Amino acid sequence: MRTDVRIHLRYGGRFTEVLMARPPHTIPCTHTGSLPRPAKKHGHSEIFTSAASPGVVSVFFGNDYYKTREEYVFAIAEAMRFEYEAIAAAGAVVQVDCPDLAMGRHSAYAQLSRDEFRATIRTNIEALNHAVRNIPAEQLRMHLCWGNYPGPHHHDVPIEDIIDIVWTAKPQTVLFEGANPRHSHEWSVLKELGVPKDKFICPGVIEPQSNYIEHPEVIAQRLARWAEVVPPDRLLAGVDCGFSVHVGTTTIDPDVAFAKLASLARGSELAASRLFA
Repeated sequence: MRTDVRIHLRYGGRFTEVLMARPPHTIPCTHTGSLPRPAKKHGHSEIFTSAASPGVVSVFFGNDYYKTREEYVFAIAEAMRFEYEAIAAAGAVVQVDCPDLAMGRHSAYAQLSRDEFRATIRTNIEALNHAVRNIPAEQLRMHLCWGNYPGPHHHDVPIEDIIDIVWTAKPQTVLFEGANPRHSHEWSVLKELGVPKDKFICPGVIEPQSNYIEHPEVIAQRLARWAEVVPPDRLLAGVDCGFSVHVGTTTIDPDVAFAKLASLARGSELAASRLFA
């Protein structure tokens, strides 16, 4: 159980039921199939397809085969390489989802010291870079996630503890939470620390765990703050995380989700009209 919900017993009790059993790896990791080509049905110039990072696969599936965790995560990376390259070959941007780099701190890696955790995610990023070595950085983005669940989140690792390692990943664009009440202040942290000039950022400016529909003006104001962190031409507007990442446990009504995305588009247009004036 995640450490933030463990200490709040009545709330944490909602998470004690085992919904599924995850089998560990007992044989070598290999690639077994191909992906369909993404369809550009609506004429958009760019689409993206998400895929799990090697590190997050190792978080959710145990290892009963490889001698070391490093050997395991690099084996996953080599197997996932085929998926990443298939997405890229189809003309889509590859979004690698990396909850292991943030959520892992208060879940799978909660028992580690700060230095041990940083060493672990450094290995995870080295494995990711190995897996995407044949894909241009501009065709890659990565999603940093503290766990998409409506919990206390007061044990979330601060972004300043991990961001220097995150920047070493190959993807040009980094997505992270920026709308929810635990992380909405971190624009000021990154403003102080700085962002490498070869990186784009895509902070969340709408929140996927609330049925409130953000006003376009709120979104525009949030983007204006982020434009103090990087120039507007290196800033994208995003969602903190997915609206329904766990089957059967979404808190967002589908119609509301689309309305929130429509508001995101309007707020982004409003921000662009001001920032590029």
